[in-house]
Amino acid sequence: MIRKAVLPVAGFGTRCLPASKAIPKEMITIVDRPVIQYVVEEAVAAGIRDIVLVTSSSKSAIENHFDTHAELEASLEAKGKHTLLESIRDIIPDDVNIISVRQGEPLGLGHAVLCARPVIGDDEPFAVLLPDVLVNQAGTSSSNDLSGMLQAFEQRNTAQLMVEEVDWAHVERYGIVALEGDIPAPGVAAPAAGVVEKPARNAAPSNLAVIGRYALPGSIFALLENTPPGAGGEIQLTDAIETLRQLSGVEAYRMQGVTYDCGQPLGYLEATLAYGRCHPTLGNNFKALLARYQQEM
Repeated sequence: MIRKAVLPVAGFGTRCLPASKAIPKEMITIVDRPVIQYVVEEAVAAGIRDIVLVTSSSKSAIENHFDTHAELEASLEAKGKHTLLESIRDIIPDDVNIISVRQGEPLGLGHAVLCARPVIGDDEPFAVLLPDVLVNQAGTSSSNDLSGMLQAFEQRNTAQLMVEEVDWAHVERYGIVALEGDIPAPGVAAPAAGVVEKPARNAAPSNLAVIGRYALPGSIFALLENTPPGAGGEIQLTDAIETLRQLSGVEAYRMQGVTYDCGQPLGYLEATLAYGRCHPTLGNNFKALLARYQQEM
C-alpha cells in the first residue's frame, strides 16, 4: 500500500500574483484553511502517512503551518478558547510525518519530484499531489478518489494518472490522455496510450484531462534522472511517465469528484464558493449571503 506522497510546493505561483508575492500560493485561504491543508487532508484520508514537501527558501510558512506553535497554543488554552486550540492541534494526526526537502533551482515538476528521491527511495511506490488542485468529493458516492487510485495501483501494479472528464470545448487547456480502448466508467482505470499536451479540439483523443494526482513506482526516479530538459528547458514529469508507459504501461484512473484549480484566480473563486456552501458551520449563512447578492444583481 502506498504510504508516501510528494507535494511539490517550491514554485513562485505567478498565476496568483500579486496575492502570492509575499505569501506562498499554497497558503492562500479557501474559507477557513489554506489550500495546502485541504490537499494534505486528502492524502491522509487515503492512507498516506509520510508527506514530503518539496519546497524552497521562500516557503517556510508552509512548514510552519504544519509545525507546533507552542506559544499560540498556550495563549488559546489560557483564554479558554478550546475549539480554536483543537483546530490547530488537529491539522495533522499524530501518526503523520511532514518532511521537507529543498529544490534549489526551479527546474520543473520532474526535477521537483526527483528531489524527493532520498526520502522515498527507488524501491517504494508513492503518490504525487499537485498542491494547487483541490479534489471535491461532495455529491459523489466515493469518499476519496485518491484512495481509489492508490487501490488501483496496488491491484494492477501499474502507474496511475488521475483524469477528469472536461468539456470538449476546453480540451486545449489540458494534458489529454489517449486511451488504448474506451473511456472507463468513473472510479475505474484503463490503459493509456499516451498524453497529448493541449490538443486542438478536433485533434484531442479524448476529453479526459490529467488533473495533478499520480501513483508512481520508485523506478520513475531513474527515468527522471535520465530525462533531458523538455518544454521550457525544464525536466518534465510527463516525459518520464511516457518512458515508463513504454516500458511497463500506465493507466488512467477516471475520478468521480470534481477539481478546482486554485492556482489561478477564477478557479480559486469557484473553490471558495463550492467549499463555502458545504462548510459544516458557515455553510448555511454563506448560502444566505449568496442568495442575497443574487437578488441584488
